[in-house]
Amino acid sequence: MIDRKFWQNKRVFITGHTGFKGSWLCLWMHSLGARVTGYALKPPTGPSLFDLCKIDRLVHSTIADVRDGESLIEAMRTANPDIAIHMAAQPLVRDSYKIPVETYAVNVMGTVNFFEAVRNCERVKAVINVTTDKCYENKEWLWGYRENEPLGGYDPYSSSKACSELVTSAYRSSYFNPTEYSRHGIGVASARAGNVIGGGDWATDRLIPDCVRAVLKGEKIVIRNPQAVRPWQHVLEPLSGYLLLAQKLYEDGAHFSEAWNFGPDDADAKPVEWLVDAFCKKWGKDAVYEIVKGEHPHEANYLKLDCSKAKTKLGWRPRSDLEKAVESIIEWTKAYKDGKKTSEIVFQQIKEFYG
Repeated sequence: MIDRKFWQNKRVFITGHTGFKGSWLCLWMHSLGARVTGYALKPPTGPSLFDLCKIDRLVHSTIADVRDGESLIEAMRTANPDIAIHMAAQPLVRDSYKIPVETYAVNVMGTVNFFEAVRNCERVKAVINVTTDKCYENKEWLWGYRENEPLGGYDPYSSSKACSELVTSAYRSSYFNPTEYSRHGIGVASARAGNVIGGGDWATDRLIPDCVRAVLKGEKIVIRNPQAVRPWQHVLEPLSGYLLLAQKLYEDGAHFSEAWNFGPDDADAKPVEWLVDAFCKKWGKDAVYEIVKGEHPHEANYLKLDCSKAKTKLGWRPRSDLEKAVESIIEWTKAYKDGKKTSEIVFQQIKEFYG
């Protein structure tokens, strides 16, 4: 359960606040009464949820690069947060094939710089590094991966996120060891989410944004890998996990400093074509799709998460299903298409999701 009283006036530092997930998190934390400082590059897309919702008016926003360690340290020192959440990343698998060096620089050294900033901050008590379900060595198993499964990665993106997990583990063991919590008082965890979807995502080469762009232009939706199974979930699902985990780390860091999976129930691990078909049916007769065959960069065919630990130890669980997630995306997108105030749709969906 998200404790509104806990978040009131909490100082929160978020890297990657201009991105899709970061923007949703900023809006949710603002609604909870938290005092948010964001640190990121300019929004990676145009349009962007960050600009549409005028998030720079709701949080203190620093536009800078996580690869600039000195700047990040100074920004976090100035913010002096209670809680620090690292979400800045090069987040796209297909882009990682094109820019592998940049992908590793942002996703690995950016994580190192983030933890160095934490080490230079006096107040912070809870730290979360947000990675991905793709950090696991994917063996195309039919069952979900647990937090103690081997890390790996076929492509530069997945590999870089596995490296980011290893950085997190090393800093936790070396500087924020749970066995020495009484000395340092800082809880450090990583969060591995599934394929996150929601209104306001405009990333390139990502399924739902591709669907949205196509229907808004009156074009066919093109899908490359129709039978690939992913743990789809609405953006509010993992964000609720991050909020709950941050509170647990703040209150009892020694017992929650570890890796955590946040994914959907098994029934919502669906093939790509199922999701696109559901999107088209809920959008209406103007939405159609086609499957394009050909050579494409390698992507996993089957990937699921086992979230038993989060359900048992955190009391977290998915609150809605994939059908509802698609409906929420359609609602947001049609509001955007009609020129409505999209921030109101976000706050309405947050309220409906968690009250």
